[in-house]
Amino acid sequence: MDYQFSTKMDGTIAITSRFDENKKLNKDSSLYKFIWVREGELKIEIDHVKIVLHKNEIIPLTPLHHISIDSVNGEYLTVLFNSNFYCVFRHDDEVSCNGFLFHGSSNVMTLKLSEKESELLCRTMDEFVEESSITDKLQEEMLRILLKRFIIICTRMARMRYGINKDCEKALDIVRKFYVLVDNNFKDKKRVQDYAGMLFRSPKTLANLFETYELPSPLRVIHERIEAEAKRLLLYTNKSAKEIGDILGFEDLATFSRFFKKMTGKNISEFRKNV
Repeated sequence: MDYQFSTKMDGTIAITSRFDENKKLNKDSSLYKFIWVREGELKIEIDHVKIVLHKNEIIPLTPLHHISIDSVNGEYLTVLFNSNFYCVFRHDDEVSCNGFLFHGSSNVMTLKLSEKESELLCRTMDEFVEESSITDKLQEEMLRILLKRFIIICTRMARMRYGINKDCEKALDIVRKFYVLVDNNFKDKKRVQDYAGMLFRSPKTLANLFETYELPSPLRVIHERIEAEAKRLLLYTNKSAKEIGDILGFEDLATFSRFFKKMTGKNISEFRKNV
């Protein structure tokens, strides 16, 4: 299956079973992605971290993640879209996935689908195929509705994984808002109390909340986001370690170096050389 639709406002949605061969889509750094293995297995690297996906596993990725597909042994499908087609931030009240399915850390969520869930997504894909053959003025909105449906199904599966029900909706919203705030402010704000203040909660309340859902601690989330950005800048730019430290808001190179060594177990030059 290979299908791509573009709007007059530079919106894009694409569905492909050959993402690894599509150079144009690979180079587009504006796309959100769902990678779904339907048969066999898929070996990929996300921000230079190797991952093996098996049948009925699906991962959501943001435009920040750097992806390389190492080998394909089976069949997989990639659903891609940009914010001009559907903005998960602006429409968060519709799909509730921002800061949950999608955030900037390199520790991405892997969803294991049941046979029933897989069939549900397959039916949605079948509707995409049917809609792709219809070229009228309603097509764009119909594709957007189908994409929303796909996202909502994945969000529901993720919520089930964490045991989230109606009684803990507000708690989940706080977790999601925390991740979004970290994505937007990690260069300037590196303390849990900074984010607790923005959420009108105490640092202890946040820590207890994250522990309840078996998530990394709030401070760990902040540090992992900084680490992910540091690695991306080291791997995919020619900026010096000092420049990267400045970008990430460290007071000097020594402070940045200590943080990086603590998080990765390697010094900066070692990491850049080896990877």
